[in-house]
Amino acid sequence: MSSRNLTDWLDSFVRLTESNSEPPYLFRKWAGISALASALQRKVRIEFGMSLTIYPNMYIVLVGPSATGKGTAMSFAADIIKEVPSIKLSAQATSLQALIRRMQETNLTDIDLKTGKQQYHSSMTIFSTEFTVFLGYYNRELIAALCEWYDCHDRWAYETIARKKEEIIGVWINLLGATTPDSLQSSLPVESIGAGLTSRIIFINEQKRGKLVIIPTKSDEDIKLQQLLIDDLDQISKLSGIMHYTDDFVKFYTDWCYSSDANPPFHDKKFDGYLGRRRNHILSLSMVCSAARNNTMVMELADIEKASYLLTEAEMKMGTIFRGMGRSNISSLLNDSLVYFSNMHTTDVPLWQFAKHFEGDMDKYDMDKILVTLEAMNYIKVMHRPGTDTLIHIIGDCSKIEPTN
Repeated sequence: MSSRNLTDWLDSFVRLTESNSEPPYLFRKWAGISALASALQRKVRIEFGMSLTIYPNMYIVLVGPSATGKGTAMSFAADIIKEVPSIKLSAQATSLQALIRRMQETNLTDIDLKTGKQQYHSSMTIFSTEFTVFLGYYNRELIAALCEWYDCHDRWAYETIARKKEEIIGVWINLLGATTPDSLQSSLPVESIGAGLTSRIIFINEQKRGKLVIIPTKSDEDIKLQQLLIDDLDQISKLSGIMHYTDDFVKFYTDWCYSSDANPPFHDKKFDGYLGRRRNHILSLSMVCSAARNNTMVMELADIEKASYLLTEAEMKMGTIFRGMGRSNISSLLNDSLVYFSNMHTTDVPLWQFAKHFEGDMDKYDMDKILVTLEAMNYIKVMHRPGTDTLIHIIGDCSKIEPTN
């Protein structure tokens, strides 16, 4: 392969999308990470022991209210991906059967550059700006398939209603999606939270756009940088084989595993499944970070250090993703109330004001349960004052409260 144009593909992608765009930093960065993973496909892997193989596929979902720049961040990645012919994309919305056919049609042949061994694979990236539309409403069949595909089975078979067996060789699915918190809640069965599909997803959570840009522009320098990103991603898409690692890499990974086990980033049962797959995430990210820098197919200390930072940075805002999603009939209202109080510019809110804001969502019985629960969480104090308005005094920071069960 020829030498790279850019020192680090991911850093350059973030720089390209920085000056004249509104999406927040994390959305742009993780769209770039997904673009890198989509280029590596099933051709690049790590092998541990006799049977443990890790591939660089990731399920990444950008979560934020409408107009926070989720789709724009994804479009930056899409504009580059579509110029690399070897990267195969799914349709925005599709059925499970159509998705299976698309994977079968994209069956590719790869030659390991070092061993000369030939392998077949069905590598595809699901790129959906409306992830919950792609997923459908409580579509348990598609959810189950995505769970199985995450593990990149050598062969995966599906039996249709007509009892016809369809098989995919060399499964590899990479996913980048976007959704709002409300849409995420409405599309996933409650019992799937904490296990199944959600345990395989890295949720990138932002509540506000990065900045206001009235008229986005593209300079000659931006056009040149975009072309360099396309050229380098095309090079990255030609990498093939086992990715090796240095002794320093192994030492950091070992220490990280012990630390992660002793000090998990979340203390919430909704993240138990995610914590169990956290090692896969950091190894996949390490492969991406290595490929972003050069063609050596060697993961060094700098790669896993960066992967650890990327994951930790995302997890700092991931903890509130499932807040309001639970079996309790007031879970959603409780989350809405926390958001309401967090946006207050005063620490004292009249009870009538709170009641009027939620008059179409909760009756007095639900409101009393909400307020008692928030008091128990040590977030508010309801102050009854004879002869004057009852006040809700805010004493905690909503954004730092652990998600509710």
